[in-house]
Amino acid sequence: MRHLVLAPMMLAPVLAWGFFSLTPPLEQHDALAQRLESLPAALRERAQAALAERDEARRGDLVEELMEADPIGTLDFALGLLEDDPSPAVRAEILDELEDISDPRIGPALERAVLRERDPVNAVAALELLRTRAVAPLMGLLEQRMQEVRAAGDATQLHTLAAEHERWATVMRGGLLPTFMQQPPPLFAAAPAETPVRVLAFGDFGDGSPDQRRVAAAMLSYHAGRPFDFAVTLGDNFYSIGMESPDDPRWKTWWSDLYDPLRIKFYATLGNHDWGQPNSPAAEILYTHRSESWRMPAAYYTFTAGPAQFFALDTDVISEKQLLWLTAALDASQARWKIVYGHHPIYSHGQHEDSNTKIEQLLPVLRDRAHIYLAGHDHDMQHLQPEGNLHFFIAGSGGKLRPIEPGPRSLFAKSTHGFAVLEISSAGIDVAFVDTAGQELYRYGVKPGVPLTP
Repeated sequence: MRHLVLAPMMLAPVLAWGFFSLTPPLEQHDALAQRLESLPAALRERAQAALAERDEARRGDLVEELMEADPIGTLDFALGLLEDDPSPAVRAEILDELEDISDPRIGPALERAVLRERDPVNAVAALELLRTRAVAPLMGLLEQRMQEVRAAGDATQLHTLAAEHERWATVMRGGLLPTFMQQPPPLFAAAPAETPVRVLAFGDFGDGSPDQRRVAAAMLSYHAGRPFDFAVTLGDNFYSIGMESPDDPRWKTWWSDLYDPLRIKFYATLGNHDWGQPNSPAAEILYTHRSESWRMPAAYYTFTAGPAQFFALDTDVISEKQLLWLTAALDASQARWKIVYGHHPIYSHGQHEDSNTKIEQLLPVLRDRAHIYLAGHDHDMQHLQPEGNLHFFIAGSGGKLRPIEPGPRSLFAKSTHGFAVLEISSAGIDVAFVDTAGQELYRYGVKPGVPLTP
């Protein structure tokens, strides 16, 4: 089989804004034609458009959308691009999408990428995916043992195994986060008890793009008229592989320059991209001690604010130890309202859809204990049909966007940049979605003991 031949680079005009990167489109030779033919017929036109796109970022987005539309049906095509696309950014997008796909063709392709990938960052990313796939069966054995112990009602043995499960969860993700940095501090207060509070919530934002800056400016403008008491972030704080250290220069340009002007505290959670390199989770926790605004005291933690108690989760891999902690903390809470937040949704009609893992692991803990579960991960705004008194919201459009279509659980669904606002009092919680023009797109009220009627 012949290798793909790249078209000559054409002279591109000088772009005044300077942040587009152009590469030549791929010429359609035998190998590429075969890969196009391997695609489902409905996706071939979209694949042609991706291959013809010269802007790297846009081509990466098109390939990502193609893979998400049919992960298995597009796999041969994507694995071919992983070897032949001239753009490291496009190849990185493909590696990112492979994380959530299970197929025997992926392992050999990742091994080839480790040995042949021209960009060393992508080679390391491929190696990390191989590590995750190697560790997963061992994690499965431990989880099977915990399931048996749980069924037997042996709490002492379960706590011992849960601590080990947390260590293995870190190993599987390649993190260098010591387990003592994952342990939550004692309960603390972010605002005085029983006073009403207004809370800013947003996720999936940290890429330094004009869109991130536009959303941050809209937050500051909103804050000038209706001040926030504090904020919560919903993960994917820093793309694409998190922060290298507390000294990473992006802390200034991607964080403090944008959010310090609000002069409030931001209580952050980790997303999957924040686990993208070994140092990042520890870097984000340690930066708490250097920042006026950033707060992440541990990988998961809880605090009170007015009549509510907030529970921040690390949802990338939810350890058994974290679930035991969350169950106990929710049961012990005396707060009028219990609000849980993390990166990954339980239910979603966005690109990632419902999470069977979160439905199995997290939902039983939250049901009948919490009032709100707030997430990001899908780059949109959503309000989904509640289960009893547990309400599901997604605010993942703080910097990135993906298309969304309403589904059976949708009460509100929109793909637009912006943020969520929670106004919390003893009488109830009002939640609003706000766009970058400061326009309120949707408002709804959560009342005690009453399922939501929008």
